Parts: sequence; C-alpha cells; structure tokens
Amino acid sequence: MGERGFLFLFATFYTFFIVSAKPDLNPVVLIPGDGGSQFKAKLNKTTTVASYCIKKTNYYYDLWLNLEQLVPFLIDCFVDNMRLEYDNVTRKTHNSPGVDIKIPGFGGTDTVEFLDHSEISLTTYFHNIVKAMVSWGYDRNTTLRGAPYDFRKAPNELHEFLDNLKSLIEETYYKNNNKKVVLLGHSMGNPVTLYLLNHMTKAWKSKFIKSFISLAGVWGGAAKPIRLMISGDNLNVPIVKSIAVRREQRSMPSTAWLMPSDQFWGPDEVLVVAPTRNYTVKDYKQLFKDIDYETGYMMWEDTHKLINPLTAPGVEMHCLHGVNVTTPGVFVYTNKTWQQSYPKTIPDNGDGTVNMRSLLGCLRFAKGQSQPVYHKTFDKAEHMQILNRKDVIQELEKILLPSEPFINKHSGFKDSLN
Repeated sequence: MGERGFLFLFATFYTFFIVSAKPDLNPVVLIPGDGGSQFKAKLNKTTTVASYCIKKTNYYYDLWLNLEQLVPFLIDCFVDNMRLEYDNVTRKTHNSPGVDIKIPGFGGTDTVEFLDHSEISLTTYFHNIVKAMVSWGYDRNTTLRGAPYDFRKAPNELHEFLDNLKSLIEETYYKNNNKKVVLLGHSMGNPVTLYLLNHMTKAWKSKFIKSFISLAGVWGGAAKPIRLMISGDNLNVPIVKSIAVRREQRSMPSTAWLMPSDQFWGPDEVLVVAPTRNYTVKDYKQLFKDIDYETGYMMWEDTHKLINPLTAPGVEMHCLHGVNVTTPGVFVYTNKTWQQSYPKTIPDNGDGTVNMRSLLGCLRFAKGQSQPVYHKTFDKAEHMQILNRKDVIQELEKILLPSEPFINKHSGFKDSLN
C-alpha cells in the first residue's frame, strides 16, 4: 500500500470513529413529580361505590393515567380505586380495600416518558427531554434511567422506593464505567430527591453523584394543595367536577406534604378567606377541623418536617424553573363555594402551580454547601410545559454534554422537538 492509500485508509477510519463514537456522558436518572408515574391496578373488591364499577379483574389494568376513567360516572370508580386509607395508629396509608397497585417500569424510561401506555400526545411527560437526550448520545435504560414511584405518598412512606433509587444510582454508576450520575427531577420529584440526598453520607454523594438538576422544584410547598384539600382540583379536565375527585386527592399524604411551608409563608399571611374566618400557615389544625378532615392534619404532622427546614443536598445543583405565570396565591370562598366548588383565586407569581417563593427555595442551598448552585429562570414556562420547552431542553444540553466540541452531537435535535 502506498503512502496515499495509507493516508486515505487512515482518514476513513478516523472519520468513521469520530462520527460514530458517542460523547463521554454522565448517566442520568429521571425522578418524576406528583402524577408523573403510571399506575396499574388489579381488583378483588367485595363492594363498590356504584353498581357499574367493576369489582374483580384477573389482570392489571391502567389506572393512572387512564383518560377513559375520568369521564362522568366512571370517575367515581377511579376515585375509589385510586384513594388511600390512613391508619391513625401506624400513621401510614394503604390502598383502598381490594385494590392491588403496581408502579411499572422502574429503571426504564417508558413509563415516565408518557403517562398512558398508548403514548398519546396528551399524556406526554419526559418524552421530549428523553428524545432530545437520545439524539445527544444517551441510550435508554443504560445511560438514561427512570425512577417512577407512588406519588400519592411522601418520603416517610417511600422507604422501599428510596432504597431502590439508591441501588439504581449505584447500578447506573457501575454500569457506565464508574461515571458519576446526574439526578434530574421534576416538581415533587425534587424534594423527594433532596430527602434521599439529605440521608446519604458525604462520601456516598461524592462517589456517585455528579449533579442534581431541578425542574420546577417545590422547595417550600405551594398554595394550590390547600384548595385541593378544601374543594378538590379538576386537573384542568372541564368535564370533571373538582368535588368529585376530592376524596382521592385528600387521601394522599403527598398533598399534605406539599402545602405551604411555614419557612416560606409568614404566620400572618392569609392563604384562605372563608365565610367565618381566615387561615394562615399557623391555622392548619383549625382548617382541617373546620373542613371535617382531621386526618389531613395528621398527615401534615407526619410530613411537614421531612425537609423542613431545608438542608442543602451537598451536591452541585442546577435549578431551572418558570416565572411570570399566573399562579394561585390566596383562595376566597363564599358560603356557596366553601367546601363545594372552586373559590375565587387571588393570583401570585410562579409557574402556574408552584409559587415563586417556593421555586426560589433552591437558592438557600448556596449558603449551606461548598458545591455550586446554578439558577436560571424561563419566562412563561408553565409547570408542566417546562418539560417541552426548547429553551429549557437547550439548557439541559449545555449542562449535560461535555464542553469539548463533538462532531454530530446535535444530530436530530431540532427534529425531535418539532
């Protein structure tokens, strides 16, 4: 072979290697928020809330998110199957009698990319982020993992999940040649992740964790769960009455956990204006008594100190969230709406779900750790839509990809978001 032939062959191999090789990526684990995991249920019930509700199944069917279950009448069956029951002796919850629930897909990305296994666009969750990351060189289930969990519960009842999440992080680290793992959470997934990190040793975090990226983090609670406790939330489904789903929503300890924190709201700041009195963060006991749901106060007692006061995670942080979206701030009830329907809402700034003061909570970490805390806001980025925003995904690309140039690393990115 002559010199020219050798150079041609070398150039061919070099080009193939550069174009085909993948960047040296830190693997990522996705931690979803409230409502961000699929549920499957199997029924063996002795009674139902209505004659048209199914008592028994010999298979697991889609419970959440199942849009067919949210239609009138059937929603009563859904609420009864999805709700939890609270044991005021053990201070723990359990499924509705005769309902067995599984959270599918732990370790993979399928069940956090879409909330319905049929993968219709209405139930898109992490999909656009995952699709973009695959175009950057990530591989589903290898360098990109998912950690769905029972979002109805707070960390005091998620010990098995947290043990599994710890193991998943370690497995992902070793599976990827000892590359440190990036944790990417959305909404309630962020305080859940913080709880885990607060209970891990400095040595463990130093070995296994590269950074923690928070999207729309709920660091100090939000006003919205108070409305949910009082009169329910129709999940922005016009045909659903808020009162129809309140029983299930109230039964979730995570709802109590996400109520406004007294570290973020002052004792004299009114959150609820009711026909007979006003309520602030110091009035929760009386509020739950007045709405005849004192179980809610017990769940609040169980959960409100889990990350309160905030303790820094002890790892590099990237906090990304929306601003300038009209967000519930104060609820004004009349005799007609009290405990029955949506109140008048006095707006606040935030991302549509989480109030600004809570979103900014991650800035408090800067004073409590040596690792850097980065912060970036996105105008009009709504709480759920932040997962689909091109500018947010571009920011994730900057954070996750190696700083050195890499040929073909942008391949398919634009198409993945159109």
